[in-house]
Amino acid sequence: MPKHFYMKTLEQPKKGDYSAFFSTYLKLVSGNNYEEQILKQADLLLSLFKERGEKWAETAYAEGKWTPKEVLGHVIDTERIMTFRALCFARGEKSSLPGFDQDPYVLNARFGQVPIQWLLDDFISQRIALLSMIRTLPEGSLDLVGSASGNPITPRALFWIIPGHFTHHLNILTDRY
Repeated sequence: MPKHFYMKTLEQPKKGDYSAFFSTYLKLVSGNNYEEQILKQADLLLSLFKERGEKWAETAYAEGKWTPKEVLGHVIDTERIMTFRALCFARGEKSSLPGFDQDPYVLNARFGQVPIQWLLDDFISQRIALLSMIRTLPEGSLDLVGSASGNPITPRALFWIIPGHFTHHLNILTDRY
């Protein structure tokens, strides 16, 4: 991953910038060095999949649970959706954006048929695009309020949900698989 993005400090969102649902993820992040967290998480993920191997990546810890490859695919999908929402709201979108049901997304993606290296490359590409987008946003756009799943939310909150959501799933991957 490139290590030289220029980025302003990205302060965390305030309560009221997001619905209570996202508190689960936001409590898993700390500090304001967003870029450092995003890059560190990418390194952790690559190390985990390299260390554990292909067989591990294709094995669920229990019946009806996702495989690590499917978890990774879900994380990628979610980060894309959060980034899209943030872009819309940073540009002043007034329409409410729909929610999404993660289970059909994972089922329909068929991540089990995708080579693990492609998923890892996709994750890294998504993280690079995320940082690139944030650094180009104009002042004030991070705190514009939009609506997703019928709830108000800001781009700032959406950006911070991304590393929190990742940490949530990384904890599951390391604790249960």
